[in-house]
Amino acid sequence: MRRESRVGEVVGSLVVVGAGPKALAVAAKARVLRELGLPAPRVVAVEAQAVGGNWLPSGGWTDGQHRLGTSPEKDVGFPYHSTWARGHNRAINEAMTAYSWTSFLVDQGTYAEWIDRGRPSPQHHVWAKYLQWVARAIDLEVVYGTVRSIAASAEGWQVTAVGADGHRTELEADGLMITGPGRSEKALAKHPKVLSIADFWDLAGKRSLPVASRVAVIGGGETAGSALDELIRHGMLSISVISPMATIYTRGESYFENSLFSDPIKWGALSMDERKDVIRRTDRGVFSVRVQESLLVDNRVHHIQGRVVRVADQDGAVALTLRNELRPDQVHAVDLVIDATGGRPLWFLDLFDANAADLLELAVGGELTQARIEASIGYDLAVSGLDSKLYLPNLAALTQGPGFPNLSCLGALSDRVLQTSSVRKAAASQRSSALSVE
Repeated sequence: MRRESRVGEVVGSLVVVGAGPKALAVAAKARVLRELGLPAPRVVAVEAQAVGGNWLPSGGWTDGQHRLGTSPEKDVGFPYHSTWARGHNRAINEAMTAYSWTSFLVDQGTYAEWIDRGRPSPQHHVWAKYLQWVARAIDLEVVYGTVRSIAASAEGWQVTAVGADGHRTELEADGLMITGPGRSEKALAKHPKVLSIADFWDLAGKRSLPVASRVAVIGGGETAGSALDELIRHGMLSISVISPMATIYTRGESYFENSLFSDPIKWGALSMDERKDVIRRTDRGVFSVRVQESLLVDNRVHHIQGRVVRVADQDGAVALTLRNELRPDQVHAVDLVIDATGGRPLWFLDLFDANAADLLELAVGGELTQARIEASIGYDLAVSGLDSKLYLPNLAALTQGPGFPNLSCLGALSDRVLQTSSVRKAAASQRSSALSVE
């Protein structure tokens, strides 16, 4: 796409678990930095399925046909406002546009059609195609395999992955970034009429969903929203959305909410309660405007408040016991249940060996809870207090801004991750050498 001129120094190495948008954003920015003669680490992604796999049916989170909830123009370079290095930021922004959503459409010959159709959100499988296009353009280094263990080593981190053929690959890196929601095969209970989200999309894709009159979807976030968007296309008589929230909330989509996601510069000025309120109203436990509009016109869909505490058989149906603080437990019988509660935020801890877990506990100051880890995330989106960087952007919303866990500011994410101390020293050394030559 663009010829390399002077090549910057490779400083350190970064392993990314998952070859999704965050991995592509960091790898693309690292390539651009080196092309501009600036230092950047070697970036290696470890991926179990395919680049962009969570946006494909094989990833277990979608059938690939539903539409992206975020504007595709929030691509791997967005918001194109780099803060990486004074004097170079404009060049970095311009270079990153070569990997933009618009450049992808131009390359595919579909840009005019997309504009004429009103810039629609792409289907998930098309978004995956865009990510794969970026991967090819930057020659992304990918190790295909499932991560089985993460250990602390003298060099930083040791990641062991096992391929589909059983081949083991061990990677050493001084930085590690973990992305994605984890696996989607787990369900609330082992019951033939209780489907995990992976089971649901597998059956939906095959047009083989069980015949059911009464269906319950457990969850109030976008995972549940996508499942509901599919269910209303089928002949169920009633569809219940079960969540502990008072109602089904719509994601805030005005300029004022979106600006906090695109540019988190104001985030630090908010109190912790204000930050939690923003996240609660705009990101967690909310449906996109498009999905909400589809559900509003379907009178089969209704909301039931509560947490499911028990699953049992009841005359061939599934009896769900719901608990609310201010009233007695209630039992609701349905024919089919979809567990759409989403990923486990701390899924990656199952991969850590005892030594790595101990180091993380020391860094966060106690037991590895979500609250402790979230509170430990620093400006660089890594856990503070670790000698070797562990980047956890999916847990960075509370301390750094609501856009980092999702697709809202991938360009800002890559800036922060790539500004390591060793890279800054190398860049400073370059500048010093250039001045001395002058």
